[in-house]
Amino acid sequence: MADALIGLGGNIGDARATLDRAVAMFCDGADVRLVARSSDYRTAPWGVREQPPFINLCLRIETTLSPRDLLRRALAVEKALGRDRAASRRWGPRTVDIDLLAYDDLTLDEPDLRLPHPLLAERAFVLLPLAEIAPDRLIGGEAVRALATRVAADGVERLPQRA
Repeated sequence: MADALIGLGGNIGDARATLDRAVAMFCDGADVRLVARSSDYRTAPWGVREQPPFINLCLRIETTLSPRDLLRRALAVEKALGRDRAASRRWGPRTVDIDLLAYDDLTLDEPDLRLPHPLLAERAFVLLPLAEIAPDRLIGGEAVRALATRVAADGVERLPQRA
């Protein structure tokens, strides 16, 4: 099984409930097994500023799927939860966004799939939840914990667990 890191976010409707559904749909327990889930984080919008804050979280999974099949699963879950990538504005509001952040130690550079995720080291809304569940994981030769100390965490707030 491969070890993969996944980022999820959304800011339309009840984002936390939508993300809970996305995790349940994505992690079926067979092809994709949930190893760890971070806390939810409220984050200021990135890219397009005039929109509601996002809820973000990260997952560590084990999978029998290839990176390409894992991406297909992510896109299918997004679509099932109301996201139309073709009609959405880049970095704009969305019900759910599922990003493959890393897959084992694989480096991949294809037009629609780059691993590790090319913007991972710049995004506190990814690195803070990731450091919570995989602090010693090496990405690009550096531990997630170290990467997280170098990003500005302004506007990123860890949310309390829900009952």
